[in-house]
Amino acid sequence: MHNRSTIGAIAAGLLLGTLTACSSSGDPEPAVTVTKTVTAAPKEQAAPKKDGPLALGDKAPVEGAEGATASIEVLAYTHTEQGPEAPGDELGGDSWATADIRVCNTGSDDISVSQTPWSLSYKDGTTMESTGLSGGDMPKPEFPMDKVLGTEKCARGKVAFPVHAKTRPATIDYAIDGESPIEWAVPKA
Repeated sequence: MHNRSTIGAIAAGLLLGTLTACSSSGDPEPAVTVTKTVTAAPKEQAAPKKDGPLALGDKAPVEGAEGATASIEVLAYTHTEQGPEAPGDELGGDSWATADIRVCNTGSDDISVSQTPWSLSYKDGTTMESTGLSGGDMPKPEFPMDKVLGTEKCARGKVAFPVHAKTRPATIDYAIDGESPIEWAVPKA
């Protein structure tokens, strides 16, 4: 028991000495500085970005060169869809795929929407552009070509792509004016 009392007294002495040393400094400023730093840090950090492509149904904000803003999203992807006829070698595929797309004007300026910024990307690095074909027996409803949307107006429809039925793309991409594309993952079959 004598050893326990001695150990307890030494531990209490060390604790008291530590507390006395802290209280003898008389400078409470470091605690306030730490508190301020912890409080300020979350305000300075940017919101975390999602790694990789977006999921179908995820919205992405975009801003045009003149400050016009919009919200874009890919709602669905169909790998093979009936079209007027197979696209053929001149278009680079043996069947049609479609992406169901919605674009909404979120700003006060009119915006123009088109099928042109949309493409499909494959894991091997190849890309399939939208043909921009419309009318006839193309899958309906078609996404418009060169339509102007006023404030809080939306456009929705299918963009058709010539694809090879046996090769599924990795992403549906939206890119304008040489900027990095916004990507949505194409779900597995």
